[in-house]
Amino acid sequence: MNIKFLFVFLISGIPFVFTSAQASDTSINDEQYDLYKLSLKNVIELAITQSSAIKYAQNTDVNAYWRYKNYLTRFRPQLVLSGDFPKFENNTSPITQPDGSIKFKQIRRISSSANLALNQSIAATNTSIYAASSVYGINDILAQEQEFSGSPFYIGFTQPIFSYNWAKWYKKTAPLDYERSKRDYLETIEEIAHMATRYFFNYLRIQTNYNLAKSNLENSKANLEIAEVRRKLGTVSENDYSRIRLAVLNAEKSVRNADMDLRNADFALKSYINIDQNSVIELIIPLDMTLFYIDPDKALAEAKENKDDILNFQRRLLIADRDLEEAKRDNGLSATLRGSFGLSNSSEVLGGVYKQPEQQQFLRLSMSLPILDWGRSASQIKLAESQRDLVLYDVERDKRDFERRVVVQVERFNLLRDQLRTAEEADKVAENGYRIAQKKFQNGEISITELKISLGERESAKRDYIRSIEDYWESYYYIRILTLYDFEFQQKIFYDNPMLENEDAL
Repeated sequence: MNIKFLFVFLISGIPFVFTSAQASDTSINDEQYDLYKLSLKNVIELAITQSSAIKYAQNTDVNAYWRYKNYLTRFRPQLVLSGDFPKFENNTSPITQPDGSIKFKQIRRISSSANLALNQSIAATNTSIYAASSVYGINDILAQEQEFSGSPFYIGFTQPIFSYNWAKWYKKTAPLDYERSKRDYLETIEEIAHMATRYFFNYLRIQTNYNLAKSNLENSKANLEIAEVRRKLGTVSENDYSRIRLAVLNAEKSVRNADMDLRNADFALKSYINIDQNSVIELIIPLDMTLFYIDPDKALAEAKENKDDILNFQRRLLIADRDLEEAKRDNGLSATLRGSFGLSNSSEVLGGVYKQPEQQQFLRLSMSLPILDWGRSASQIKLAESQRDLVLYDVERDKRDFERRVVVQVERFNLLRDQLRTAEEADKVAENGYRIAQKKFQNGEISITELKISLGERESAKRDYIRSIEDYWESYYYIRILTLYDFEFQQKIFYDNPMLENEDAL
């Protein structure tokens, strides 16, 4: 049916394809140019491979990749070397004497220190453990003495008790955030495809208006020639003749306006898909499309599995639980247990530090318990509980809205399929009616008023058909955004990021 329809358009003198000759109207010169014959899928492909929008999306995805990689390193062993190499002092400092008195004395010394530590965090228990070795040396220039002290080896730990465990929650939210970013990357690309569809059909719609305006001008001029002959024969009134002349003037004005709109649409489309403004584009109308049905249940299932909205619901609930626990932990008894065990020694030479070192132990428990806070702790906990209840309510509402939005959009898409068939048939009828009316007017069987009515019906039907095609494809690509699923090929949507080709998969 589409082939017949295209044939009717071609023989009616209203070409929908923006030919090279028509394109030269917008180029304004005969210089050599590149010709792009673009289908809707070609435009989308250019948009998602070379537009500025895709570059931004790719960089955002790279940023999320390195943020997650940084998170992974937070819970891996860290080997750190620190110290002073060296430290010089020359000043007057208060020195405590053996009897407890203080005297100010001139200090001039060089000291050095080094500490090599292997640190490890345990997220499940919020424990920090370490193994280290340190040495400290001082050279008293005035006394001409030097001494070294250090710990050849020692281990220790820090264990918060009853306190908020940020690491446990961080390990829950960070992977969720990274998974959301990957899905958001896919969704952004689909949004670019959807926007490219809009630019494509905006150009096509304006091109249709331009071609209709040119066709109307040609027909109006032909009618004027016939009217001039009839005027000489006295078979047309001056009023009708004036109206026919006015129709020619209005048609010329419409062509000029449509030409300006077409230039603007041409610039906008080329800018979005990032091709040279001096090139010429020829759009291929998506007439040979396969009208398919989308199962709402299938669409909803894919949306729940693929969309980052679902992960966002999970994250919001997780954050609410985290904030509630933080409020409870930070407003009650908190304690921190610290301990270490190792070997230490001192000597006048560096090597002596490591000969027959002695044991050293350290253990300390620090506690904090609010006694009187005028209800501050209780109010903060109640506030967090209330906030969590609000989040639960909001998430349930947003889930229902999300599911309803997917189902409604799918139902609309399936209705647009039937509407497109109706609009195609109406366009055929209107086109045929106008051709008949044109012949009748030229034979003097109908008035200019009746011809204008037929012309209006024809233009309205053609615009409605183009709009129906546009609505169909826009709806389809919007459903792809909502589900991240390709219903044409029955597969999940996935795009590689070329900026991460040489990076390890996480």
